[in-house]
Amino acid sequence: MNAKQRAVGVVVAGAALLAIAFTAQAQVQSQTKVEHGPAEQAVKVERAEVVYVSGNDLVVKMESGEIRHFPNVPDSKTVTVDGKELTVHDLKPGMKLQRTSVTTTTPRMITTVKTVTGKVFHVQPPLSVILTMEDGTNQSFKIPKGQKFTINGKETDAFGLKKGMNVSATAITEVPETVVSHEARMTGTMPPPPEPPKADVPILIVVMRPAPAPAESAAAEPAPTKLPKTGSYFPLLGLLGAFLIALSLGLKAIRAHQYQS
Repeated sequence: MNAKQRAVGVVVAGAALLAIAFTAQAQVQSQTKVEHGPAEQAVKVERAEVVYVSGNDLVVKMESGEIRHFPNVPDSKTVTVDGKELTVHDLKPGMKLQRTSVTTTTPRMITTVKTVTGKVFHVQPPLSVILTMEDGTNQSFKIPKGQKFTINGKETDAFGLKKGMNVSATAITEVPETVVSHEARMTGTMPPPPEPPKADVPILIVVMRPAPAPAESAAAEPAPTKLPKTGSYFPLLGLLGAFLIALSLGLKAIRAHQYQS
């Protein structure tokens, strides 16, 4: 109950002193009644995807794209997935999580009816009166402004109260309150399985084979700094000479044939 609610209760109680009558008893009786008003609910849904989990360390990506880190998730926190209660150790990357929070606000009015009877011990009109209770103790009560009392069928104010009078007073206190309750429920779904390949697409399986080890070779000789001299012009000159000799013999044979003819 906050200060504002307490203040409302005091004002209502002060204005609810209804009647005074003679009585032979001196006691205090109290009854309390609670009336609830219509409840209002506010529902908040948050969705996220598990990005990383290790032990009690959890990282999720919210639906808005925000990354949230929960470094120490207690084992008592569970997630309902396919009807099973899972702890943080059962979560897997790719799982979808949903947190549904329900806040219920219920107004209520607490009404307390108190009946006080006693003998006037002292009166300070128009502010207060002290009554002697049945057990012999004295208790002080405030008198609301403008309060009227009925004594012996006659209406009077606080100035009509006298010491020794037996009186009875009823005070009604109404205190409004608001009860707020919170309920959170966590659910999730497993990550979807990978899609199978289409029927009209061939499946290729890559086989990784180890590369052959290079053969051991003899120690390579150092490369020469200059290329070796591999040929000369003498063979070419010999071939040219042979061609000229054959040409000369051919011409000579042609001339001898013409001469014989």
